[in-house]
Amino acid sequence: MSTEIVHTGQTDTSLQPVNRQAIVAAAMAVLAVVGLFFAGMAVIAVFVVGAGHVALNQIQQRGERGRGFAIAALAVGYGIGILSLGSALIFAVTSATQ
Repeated sequence: MSTEIVHTGQTDTSLQPVNRQAIVAAAMAVLAVVGLFFAGMAVIAVFVVGAGHVALNQIQQRGERGRGFAIAALAVGYGIGILSLGSALIFAVTSATQ
């Protein structure tokens, strides 16, 4: 009688480290939101989007955790970008009509 061990290919995700780039992207997203309201600096959102995409790529390649941080950073970055683009368009239209 032989004993056969079956591996499912699943790894315990609690043992995987959290991707540092995802944490950096999330921290930069918080900084972008604070900067948007207090200093009017929406340019940080560009770096948030870049860091979020890099983090997602690293997480997929390395099998690390932190996908939620990266996706949240991307949502905030793209949201600030859309908000900034909309306000710039409104400013351009209202300035041209006067």
